[in-house]
Amino acid sequence: MSQPVAGSLFAHLREEDREAVLAAGRRREFPADQLLFQQGDPSTHVFVLLSGWVRVSAVAKGGGDLLLAFRGPGDAVGELAAVQDIERVASVRTVEEVTAVQLRREQFVGLLSTRPAVAMGMINQLAARVVGATHLRAAFATLDTTQRVAACLVRLMDQHGVPAENGVVLRIRVSQQDVASQVDASLRSVARAFGVLRARGIVISERARVLIREPGMLRRFAGDQPNGR
Repeated sequence: MSQPVAGSLFAHLREEDREAVLAAGRRREFPADQLLFQQGDPSTHVFVLLSGWVRVSAVAKGGGDLLLAFRGPGDAVGELAAVQDIERVASVRTVEEVTAVQLRREQFVGLLSTRPAVAMGMINQLAARVVGATHLRAAFATLDTTQRVAACLVRLMDQHGVPAENGVVLRIRVSQQDVASQVDASLRSVARAFGVLRARGIVISERARVLIREPGMLRRFAGDQPNGR
């Protein structure tokens, strides 16, 4: 499997506990743009990602698609709804080829009951997400919209950036609406922020494809904000 991302379930587990998770479930592979969970569906299973990234989103009040997070190797997805035995509160779709281990709800809950290290790993994963979100919210409170957009792009660049001849390209598609939902700003404000970054030659974006031509300038523009998850 790929190196677990910071704060993920597998990042908090020893090898023997990782093996227990893998042995309890079934290994599966999915192509890019494959729907894994649909918001509102019953919570019958959990995925632990081994490689590749997924997009977590929910339907907003106005009917639009609201980006909640990207999850990667080592992350458990669908775990909270499974533990609470409630309907899916978000949809999960692959953004590239993904390999994951699938555990039925009863298998996953059984692991939490019989292996304290796995249960503690889940607590640590949840804590990392809450702390990361809190740090970002606190940091964003002192930034204007363009700086928040820059900080969001820096985080995406660090996780999903691929070196290119003329800069760093994000290997995942990120729309301006996605960024707006991440930085708590209107789509119009985010569009203006992208315009500022394009005018300064820092970023090129078209049809949810983002090329960062000047990574150093983008970091300085963002004020080197914390890289929360």
